Amino acid sequence: MASSTGNEKSVNPVLRISQLDALELNKALEQLVWSQFTNCFHGFKPGILAHLEPEVKAFLWLLMWRFTVYSKNATVGQAILNIQYKNNLSQTEKYQPPSKQQKLWYLILTVGGRWLEERCFDLFSNRQLESFCRIKHCINFGAGLLKLCGLLNFLIFLQKGTFATLTERILGIRSVFCKPQSARQIGFEYMNRELLWHGFAEFLIYLLPLINVQKLKHKLFSWALPITGLSNSENTLTSACKECSLCGEWATMPHTIGCSHVFCYYCIKSNYLFDMYFTCPKCGSEVQSIQPLKYRIEMTELHT
Repeated sequence: MASSTGNEKSVNPVLRISQLDALELNKALEQLVWSQFTNCFHGFKPGILAHLEPEVKAFLWLLMWRFTVYSKNATVGQAILNIQYKNNLSQTEKYQPPSKQQKLWYLILTVGGRWLEERCFDLFSNRQLESFCRIKHCINFGAGLLKLCGLLNFLIFLQKGTFATLTERILGIRSVFCKPQSARQIGFEYMNRELLWHGFAEFLIYLLPLINVQKLKHKLFSWALPITGLSNSENTLTSACKECSLCGEWATMPHTIGCSHVFCYYCIKSNYLFDMYFTCPKCGSEVQSIQPLKYRIEMTELHT
């Protein structure tokens, strides 16, 4: 936007949420551009961009800066939300676009800063010399100090609503609306539904691992099909040996837990290891001891 037309425009404050949305849109665009660029090299030797990745990223971000901030006074995310940068150092209250010096320093602090951080990490990651270690500690200290300043700036931004990033505060550029902005319409019904569903999903994710589903299933099965009046006679035991009380198939290596029902060895062992308070799904008896069935099953029973 030309400065002559910009002088005639008034300044409209930007909502905090709109500024944060613009930052998230910028990050999403950078990830999209980088993923599309790397897809062009899928047919080449793996790792071909590994050694030059910081420089390639810096070149792509330079192109984005040239066609966004430098030419349109706004990032891609800001342009989508009808936002522009304003030179906050100007004395007038009318809209003044950032100067060329501010745009160049914006490039140095954003693109150059990220390139320097990534390149320094590659240079000093495998160096063990004492001099390199000292430089690495100084760089780490400087990076941590910048992050702390960024956190303080974000807290101030939440209170005052200006300068969402530390770079904007240092350069004195502020986000403003290009045109008068109407009130942002929020669908509270949709938001409440989403919040309720996400809260319910998180509750289930927390609760389900605490529920013994296998034991609950067996308990419901025992209630639905109660079996009473069982005796320990030979005929009852022979009939019970035909199938496992858990899987319903012919009992493989039949074992008992102290009641008149029979289980496959692997069925009862796995369930008991999973739940030490396992009870018989047929009669509800607790496990006294897992013992092999000491009863001779005739081969004729297999064919009946």
